[in-house]
Amino acid sequence: MSEAVTIERALILAPHGRDAAVASALLGEVGIPAHACPDLPALCMALEDGAGLLILAEEAVRTADLQCLAAWIGAQPAWSDLPVILLTLRGDGAERTPEAARLTELLGNVTFVERPFHPTTLISVVRTCLRGRRRQYEARARLAERERLLADLADERARFETLVEHLPVAVNLMDLNGRTILSNPAFRSFLPDAVIPSQRPDGEESWIGYDEQGRRLPRDRYVAVRALRGETVSGIEFIYRPAGGEPVWTRVSGVPVQDSTGKTAGALAVIVDISDQKAAQEALQRLTATLETKVQERTRELAATLDQLRDEIRDRERAEEQLRQTQKLETLGQLTGGVAHDFNNLLMAVLGNLELLRKRLPADPTTERLFDGAMQGAQRGATLTQRLLAFARRQDLQPQAVDLAGLLDGMKTLLERSVGPRIVIRIDAPPATMAALIDPNQLELAILNLAVNARDAMPDGGTLTVTVDEAPVSVASGLPPGCHPHVSVRDTGTGMDGETLARAVEPFFSTKGIGKGTGLGLSMVHGLAVQSGGAFRLSSVPGQGTVVELWLPKAATPAQAAEPPPAPVVDVSPAVVLVVDDDALIAMSTVDMLADLGHTVLEASSGTEALELLRSGQAVDLMLTDYAMPGMTGVELAQAARAMDPDLPVLLATGYADLPEGVVADLPRLAKPYTQNQLAVATAKLLAEMARTSAHARRSGGFHPD
Repeated sequence: MSEAVTIERALILAPHGRDAAVASALLGEVGIPAHACPDLPALCMALEDGAGLLILAEEAVRTADLQCLAAWIGAQPAWSDLPVILLTLRGDGAERTPEAARLTELLGNVTFVERPFHPTTLISVVRTCLRGRRRQYEARARLAERERLLADLADERARFETLVEHLPVAVNLMDLNGRTILSNPAFRSFLPDAVIPSQRPDGEESWIGYDEQGRRLPRDRYVAVRALRGETVSGIEFIYRPAGGEPVWTRVSGVPVQDSTGKTAGALAVIVDISDQKAAQEALQRLTATLETKVQERTRELAATLDQLRDEIRDRERAEEQLRQTQKLETLGQLTGGVAHDFNNLLMAVLGNLELLRKRLPADPTTERLFDGAMQGAQRGATLTQRLLAFARRQDLQPQAVDLAGLLDGMKTLLERSVGPRIVIRIDAPPATMAALIDPNQLELAILNLAVNARDAMPDGGTLTVTVDEAPVSVASGLPPGCHPHVSVRDTGTGMDGETLARAVEPFFSTKGIGKGTGLGLSMVHGLAVQSGGAFRLSSVPGQGTVVELWLPKAATPAQAAEPPPAPVVDVSPAVVLVVDDDALIAMSTVDMLADLGHTVLEASSGTEALELLRSGQAVDLMLTDYAMPGMTGVELAQAARAMDPDLPVLLATGYADLPEGVVADLPRLAKPYTQNQLAVATAKLLAEMARTSAHARRSGGFHPD
């Protein structure tokens, strides 16, 4: 039973007859909890758990030993007066029965109800008693709250006194007459007798106050006097002159203390020692007196520093603008790179299917012309995607040590044919220039693009100068400090204004007419420089021309002479080739091209499916896998497949260049989009190498796993 129910229940003692049962039932019907006790000791025990009232039958207590009940009633706290309803027989009221009068004296708060009683009478009397009991509980709660508040107030006062005692400033609480009520040791060190300065004897000069203008204050303007008048006073300075001691500068503040009605009942004064502050102010004044000459000297120095700072701000603004352009180009690169990769896949299907279709249709001049047009369009699209990937820094680069002077010498004739006879080409490339680490084919393409741009900028002819030297990097880059291979392409054309220059390397941005350019030339050059780890700078002056500069990483080894072209790949026997690609269109084109080459082709749409096929015991001579696949990349698939068959040749088909470093060093790659001829050469090379390795293993008696 919960406490709320227990403290309002009616305890009934009527062991004879049915009075207890009847009373319990009547109270239960109106929602009043009741508990019938079999005897007086049980009643006393139940009282310990709480009760709202007692209902006693007179015959149950008339001759009983009421010591325990009287003791409980006598021990009630001051707030408690437990109601008792005494059920008497007719005519046995207190005015007639001396025993009833004795019980009244013994039990205290007694109400008599004669039997037989009407149920309504009993319920009414019980409710009246419970209302009185609830008021007693409310009084108990108020008394407990009062005691708690008094305890909290005592704790608060103790804490306040402790705080005041330990404050580093002097504090004094005074009554309305200026008499000290509470002060701390710091205050008593100023005024041991606790008499505030305004009430000290006339002529006593130990406390002298000054206003904000430095005028001496009369005593009726002292802090305590004003605070006791209800004013809040802040920061009045006083000189305190103790007997036999040095003067002390102080700052005195005061606030009125109000009672519950809002009237001023006293004041609180605070004294702060500001001697150190005053000494610092005096020292500052002395310093100020000699500061003018130093200010003049420093002014000249600051003027020079300001000029330097302006220069640094201009440099920083230029760097921030370069950073914004770099971030802008990086965002554009991510967008164009994704588009170019998807476009590569589409071109892959177009080129492959065109080649296969060409073989299956009868020879016809008109058909051949249409095929040639379609192939040229697809190949031009492939070139476009390579430029997009170059701008996005996702093209498949093959950097190597390159002799820049030799590279320019070899492409001079190509440059002359590209720009025409009206433009003079000058190449300044000393042979002793350090080798650059760059993809030579992509660098040639970049220089050729710049030459074509220069030609279009010089419609009336001019001079195109290509310079190679070694120079420190003058723009933000990841290159280490020092000199690096430097390529400069300069023309004497129309140049660009600032707005055009700011957008020049954006993909598809072009000032040429419709059909005269893709707007990807400078984008490709910029992407090549950044992807190769170098730096790029474009500058131009309207009417004077444009300069494009590339700083390239230094090669760790000298440039090697060009190797002779590789021998043609020999024909190989038909093989079993596993093609893995999640793009059904690409997979279908590749499967058809391989089948047309005479190979048996197995197909899997994911790395997991390919591994299941290999585990099934299916013989596979070569695996051709795409790189970018969901769930498992081509590199991860190659590693897992070689764990089962270390000698399995794997060819990785991809248009990406940003593959994990060190993972694919031994994986040959086939760049997308590829033609059937490129596919035939790549697969024939791997199958021939596998055949030679197997033959050598048989001759040497080595073991080759199935």
